[in-house]
Amino acid sequence: MSAPLFTALVTPPPAATAPAHERFLHLVRLALASGQFGKLLLSGPAGDDSDVERLTVRAIELRGEPALSFLWKHATRDVTKNHAPEAGLAEIASLLGTRFRNAHLHTAVAEVQFAVSRKGRETLRVTRVDGGGDAPAPAAHDKAKHRPLDMAHTVWSALGLTHLVKGEPALVPAMARKWKQINRFVEILSAAVCEAALTGPVRVADFGSGKGYLTFAVHDWLQSQGLAPRVMGIELRDDMVKLCDGIVQDEGLQGLRFDQGDVRTQAVQPLDVMIALHACDIATDHALHVGLQSGARVIMSSPCCHKELRPQMTLPAVLRPMLQHGIHLGQEAEMVTDSLRALLLESQGYRTQVFEFIALEHTSKNKMILAVKAQGAAAEALAARRPELLAQIAEIKRFYGLREQRLEQLLACEAG
Repeated sequence: MSAPLFTALVTPPPAATAPAHERFLHLVRLALASGQFGKLLLSGPAGDDSDVERLTVRAIELRGEPALSFLWKHATRDVTKNHAPEAGLAEIASLLGTRFRNAHLHTAVAEVQFAVSRKGRETLRVTRVDGGGDAPAPAAHDKAKHRPLDMAHTVWSALGLTHLVKGEPALVPAMARKWKQINRFVEILSAAVCEAALTGPVRVADFGSGKGYLTFAVHDWLQSQGLAPRVMGIELRDDMVKLCDGIVQDEGLQGLRFDQGDVRTQAVQPLDVMIALHACDIATDHALHVGLQSGARVIMSSPCCHKELRPQMTLPAVLRPMLQHGIHLGQEAEMVTDSLRALLLESQGYRTQVFEFIALEHTSKNKMILAVKAQGAAAEALAARRPELLAQIAEIKRFYGLREQRLEQLLACEAG
């Protein structure tokens, strides 16, 4: 994000002596006008309305027109109301210091905090966030640990990841590992999106979305970056689809939906990002093939249940003493399967990595295949290497006596 925008955010309006609440509203308007508005959180209820805990404001589109969505968080219920931008801004102005003492504006380049003390003293603070340009970074000992997702988002409470502790959102202790895994995934996604030079709207399909933790996280992060997400979670289990769709409706989220379906029968549609985590055995191959067919610039897969190659493997004599143990044979079959997948993706013009994306203590299914479509000179280099890559695939198959591998078959059928 640009340094000039950060400079504009920390520069007060023309009336430099204006009260802090007027300067805060100026920054809200500026963030909306520049397309950098992430969300606005009003907290610290004042007055007699003790049932209201906080208010979250997000920029959305309704029937193609910009709007502000107000999510009122009460002790026993949530209420969503949508306003035209000017009406919403007027509502925010009327709430500052009267119904809420604190306001926290999140933008792509800065965070703005407004507060009113019990004695009526107003304060305003602007801090740069990572990627916000050339403003000086804090000293190493002052730097907070990076977390791309905001725990205050009410969607995490709806998914059972957070709850309120003394009126503030906090992780449910049993979900701490899941939260770390989700954030790590988003960190990897953010780097891939940057490498692929994606601009909005970003179209995403998450196959096998389950309870939707990662699907909601991807949507939230893309939205916070101003990338106009169009995210679809695809899941076989109807109860999970209904659960996630209910949260989408309750939260008033735009550009996110969940469908019941199987990756093996999905119609091809244009995508920018294809995600398939923990798709069992050859379902991973079908998901990778869908990503290739759809023209996805980013493909993210965490495979599991490697069953296809193990029965085919004819063990080379030199490896038999090692692979006579079932656990070693299983690990070898897993390594060969994912190595072939990575080489096939490279042969299709993708820069591919296979790595452990989170420690085993957080999940046993911790391998990631990440493929980003190469561009420019990198794409030309991969194209020149294609015969070499195909020869490597053939040699690995010959060495282990493999007859077929599903992704290779799918690509061959497509070519023939």
